[in-house]
Amino acid sequence: MFDRNSENRGRVAEHDPVSELLMGMRLRGASYGKLCFDPPFGIRFPASAEARFHFIAAGTVHLQIREGKTHTLACGDAVLLPRGEAHSLVSEPGVPALPVDSFETTPLCGDVCALGKSSEETCLSKQVLIFTGRMEFDLDTLHPLIGLMPLVMSVSELLDRQPEILPLLEAMEREMTAERAGYAGILARLADVVAASIVRGWVECGCGDATGWIEALRNPRLGRVIAALHRDPGRNWTVGELASEMGSSRSVFAERFTAATGTTPLRYLAALRMRLAAQWIRRDDMAIDAVAKRLGYGSQAAFARAFKRIMGYPPGKIRQKMLREKLAAPPSTADMALHESAADRG
Repeated sequence: MFDRNSENRGRVAEHDPVSELLMGMRLRGASYGKLCFDPPFGIRFPASAEARFHFIAAGTVHLQIREGKTHTLACGDAVLLPRGEAHSLVSEPGVPALPVDSFETTPLCGDVCALGKSSEETCLSKQVLIFTGRMEFDLDTLHPLIGLMPLVMSVSELLDRQPEILPLLEAMEREMTAERAGYAGILARLADVVAASIVRGWVECGCGDATGWIEALRNPRLGRVIAALHRDPGRNWTVGELASEMGSSRSVFAERFTAATGTTPLRYLAALRMRLAAQWIRRDDMAIDAVAKRLGYGSQAAFARAFKRIMGYPPGKIRQKMLREKLAAPPSTADMALHESAADRG
């Protein structure tokens, strides 16, 4: 997302630890859908661990989230819900919304499916055209940042400062309406770039009203310490070494760190390691002994004890839960469609 040359990298690291940490950020599209509907309609999206992205290629829709908040989205608008908040897209306020999983799904390519009637003749006649996606933040150690983001982040708030985003939105609209060869895959990649640009714009504007953790990062001296912890969480850091990073005494460093983050430096590091461990086990299916080694623990047993002390359950429970969910979950409509398609080809 933030590719920089080595000269710029050093300059960013010195002056902006937030941007330095975000340089490794990626948005990984989990799945995408092309929605074609005639009003009136309503689609309900459940709360999710992944972010949700919507781009309106034709028509107008209303995004409804909790507490009755409504955002009107017109053609060319794009929004990101970074925390995966439960929400609905409706043609008009008051229209009942059906669960997104209840609609007929037809695979287009890879992880892209069409929801609703998917023939070219029908889609071209629809008044509302939406490209939607579930996206996974590849933040590694930056988990606190997601909780500080607003529920809804709109691209319209960035266009005055980042006019270069407009051609991307126009390209998405053309791909959606023209349906040229390979359009679904191109749309998925464009959606990734637009969503990443929305997050970057939020960061460059000071992360909105976010306080605490962001303020600590923005502090030049304290930010260097937090950036060092996030760069190398597996190192056997001592309070003295961290104080040296900040350029202060141990007592002054510990006091300022605790005041800014609400926890001690070593507890912050321990929690950081366990969040990262849980993510590697769940998302990357990494072996527990490999996680322990990567985070600097002398043995798997020592890591498991630390994990259970902080998280409240052993690391193996993550893998057990994943297996149970996989066995219990019925095949999705998209999975069945892909299976039927493969059977037809066979």
